[in-house]
Amino acid sequence: MREMKPIDRYDTTSLPEAQFEPGSNDLVLRNKLGITSVDNMDKLEKEEQLRAIDALTNLFDSNHQFTAADISTMHKIWLGNVYDWAGKYRQVKMHKEDFTFAYPEHISKLMDEFEKRQLQKFTPCHFELHSDIAKALAVVHTELVIIHPFREGNGRVSRMLAILMGLQAGLPPLDFQDMITKAKEEYIRAIQTGFSRNYAPMEKMFGDVIRKTMRARVLK
Repeated sequence: MREMKPIDRYDTTSLPEAQFEPGSNDLVLRNKLGITSVDNMDKLEKEEQLRAIDALTNLFDSNHQFTAADISTMHKIWLGNVYDWAGKYRQVKMHKEDFTFAYPEHISKLMDEFEKRQLQKFTPCHFELHSDIAKALAVVHTELVIIHPFREGNGRVSRMLAILMGLQAGLPPLDFQDMITKAKEEYIRAIQTGFSRNYAPMEKMFGDVIRKTMRARVLK
């Protein structure tokens, strides 16, 4: 799912993350590989994400308490071969649908607060009940997506973190296919509801993800 363009309120064209690859019709961000096709970039990012998950499961153990710096490291490991700004907080304003994400000048402070509040409370994710795991994942996921710290890939980094937290709780790698396809509109509404710190809709979604993941393991 591609990100929307930055809010064009100030001149940000000099920033690397605000530039598009020449020849891409402003559809593909400027990248290290000169890729101009949306399909080719999507394929590469998915391949790099699979590689990153393998690397991250070896980097972070079941007792690790995640930090804001870890989130940047995850982003860097995933997209460092693609974008110069991978792992760095964005410097452009971003919006999606009808809501605006955190302003760039607030991201560093918000990520520090995210670490002290949500990450320190819910990681390592050693909850036993699936309902408690779903709550932990929902709160962390929603807050990170709302901050939207990076120019590209925020939802996917948030899902990667959820996979790692799920592994800490003894779950197999979570299956998000329905969340990002059939339940996409429900997911967007759950994020919007999370702005008021109502995480119940997202908890339900993560409960569904956990149940689907566990059913698939039983059927194997």
